[in-house]
Amino acid sequence: MAAKDRLDIIEEMVINEKKVTVSKLSHMFDVTEETIRRDLEKLDGKGIVIRTYGGAVLNIENKSEGIPFFRRASINIESKQVIARKALELIKEGTTLFADSSSTVMEVLKLIKDRTDITVITNSVEVLHELNQSDLKILSTGGAFKKSSSSLIGIIAKNAIKNYHVEIALVSCKGMDINEGIMDSSDEEVEIKKQMIEQANNVILLIDHTKFDKLSLVKLFDFNNIDYIVTEKEPGIEWREFLKSNNIKILY
Repeated sequence: MAAKDRLDIIEEMVINEKKVTVSKLSHMFDVTEETIRRDLEKLDGKGIVIRTYGGAVLNIENKSEGIPFFRRASINIESKQVIARKALELIKEGTTLFADSSSTVMEVLKLIKDRTDITVITNSVEVLHELNQSDLKILSTGGAFKKSSSSLIGIIAKNAIKNYHVEIALVSCKGMDINEGIMDSSDEEVEIKKQMIEQANNVILLIDHTKFDKLSLVKLFDFNNIDYIVTEKEPGIEWREFLKSNNIKILY
């Protein structure tokens, strides 16, 4: 793995988990602890982390709202594409859907861009930019522009969503825990996603295997708000039994 790719992944980890350790990262990437220390020094120099004994913690002042969309879009891209292909099974002819501003949801929309029977309502600025020449019928929520997530947020976006009732809400998250529920990193994004799921018949959560058993900053919603989880690997037995008990279907 290239050093830049490793730095991107470490940055995402520290944003999601709030802290990392040298020993864990060394084992994860199969590199020396000295290499990881140099990586953390670079992130410290950029103001992303604060070095601690044995690791680093998120620099809350400078990095509280996640990494930019273009950076997120390139991380774990293979997993996101696998999830997107699997999610296609749930998008039937004539579907109307909400699409959040996540990079995983974007991968789904790329796969259906040539379909003329799909209506997409989204707060993602990247969708408007990337798919402006597609055959999809795309409606924007409008709202205040949030640069880090390339999304539209606030009361205008939220009220626009209230005007629609759709068949599917496609959403992603930063983490999921059996006891705490589904988590995300931004209050503003959470408010938009909550409104989307209220206005949808079915909620499809797109989540890669690294987000299982992971906490994040803000509670997004509970498991009884989800109809499907689409991931790229089979979850463990505890998760499979838990999701079954909550009538959540798993696709992987």
